[in-house]
Amino acid sequence: MVVDDDPDQLAALAYRLRKLGYDAASANSGSEAIESATSIVPDLVLLDLCLPDVNGFDVCQQLGDSATTCGVPVIILSGVETDDIVRRARTAGCAYYLRKPYDPNVLLTLIQNALESAQDLDW
Repeated sequence: MVVDDDPDQLAALAYRLRKLGYDAASANSGSEAIESATSIVPDLVLLDLCLPDVNGFDVCQQLGDSATTCGVPVIILSGVETDDIVRRARTAGCAYYLRKPYDPNVLLTLIQNALESAQDLDW
């Protein structure tokens, strides 16, 4: 699942993922992301921090706190630059933080790593 308030970013990333063989659901707000993730339980969430309704950190934490989505890895993709951004992202429960603009090959590697790690945790 791709979550971003920028429709161009959302469409481009979802398109690239589909071209790589992934199913890519999308959401353009935090509340939509939480609702969709709870109903479809995606294998992974790519999450922007700056959303129109809910902070991306809160979305990440809510997904981690839910019994339904607690095993879903979250990769935060954001252009936010603060000294403590990575610490805050990890505290919220994300698997990886990748700063925009990002190298698509790095993102693909992180996606593969996160999916493999999540499979290793399945009982």
